[in-house]
Amino acid sequence: MFYFVARIVHKKEMENSTKIVSFVLAAYGDIGNLKYLYFILMLFWYLSICVSNTFLIVVIYMDTSLHEPMYILLCNLFVSEMGGSTSMYPLLLSQMFSDTHEVTLQWCFLQMCCIYTCGSVELCSLAAMAYDRYVCICYPLHYNVIMSTGRVGLIILLIWMYSFVNYIFIFSFIIPLTFCGNVIDKVFCDQHLVIKLACSASVLTSISDLLFAFVSVVIPFSLILVSYMKILLVCLNLSKENKQKAVTTCTPQIVSVSNMFLFGVFHFVDSRLDVAHVPDKVRIFLSINVIIFQPMITPFMYGFKLPKIRQSSKRLLFDRK
Repeated sequence: MFYFVARIVHKKEMENSTKIVSFVLAAYGDIGNLKYLYFILMLFWYLSICVSNTFLIVVIYMDTSLHEPMYILLCNLFVSEMGGSTSMYPLLLSQMFSDTHEVTLQWCFLQMCCIYTCGSVELCSLAAMAYDRYVCICYPLHYNVIMSTGRVGLIILLIWMYSFVNYIFIFSFIIPLTFCGNVIDKVFCDQHLVIKLACSASVLTSISDLLFAFVSVVIPFSLILVSYMKILLVCLNLSKENKQKAVTTCTPQIVSVSNMFLFGVFHFVDSRLDVAHVPDKVRIFLSINVIIFQPMITPFMYGFKLPKIRQSSKRLLFDRK
């Protein structure tokens, strides 16, 4: 009897799941005529992200004096920022003019893959940059040997492979899922909320979701924390001038990592716990802060703030010789 009941329940789930061909991004709501203003602002913001990050990549590529480990790692960070933005903004812009705010399963899966992979690459890149600063400050005489160009290239390759393989692992559990609901209370496809919509998500799927968060966030953040703790210990014994130089070099990375970690934690909590007491607009803003603001902040904190990049930018733009 239990067998037949199970078959009936499974059949009913399959019938319901076959109707789900798209997800509804419910957090957009009805913004009325403001959608035109929001569209212009978001389009300008996205173009600014693309232009600023692309410009810095070109500057680093064109100026051979910038072919150093720190700037090569920065270049990789700019690429990951553009990848994450491109996975978010086109869908965001198109949804502003949509009445239903629907997105197909295929596009939703593609967006998740790009956002989470690029997010993992960004955190791993920040971990590599923290290690680079650690070697530079703590072992200055051995820096060129430890952080050779070939080794930096290998680190970047491993970062992308590590992030991609991690997400493909969890994605292999998400693809076979059948869905009995299609409303996602976000402005983008949230991985955990998609899993919650499944008719019968397995324990392995939930575990793999947490495992991805651990290997993509906790491990890189721990490496960053260890690197800066060691830098701090060394800075205590440095002269005032060298201490100030070390702090100036590391401050942008600390600010960037703190921003990503704090809002990443909010995104994690928002997807898994009830935060209904937080106003909807505030919750939406906080959940997309890293995707919206981080790609714009990064070029200025890491790029234009550095004297060598400013000088190279001026030569590229104004030196006609």
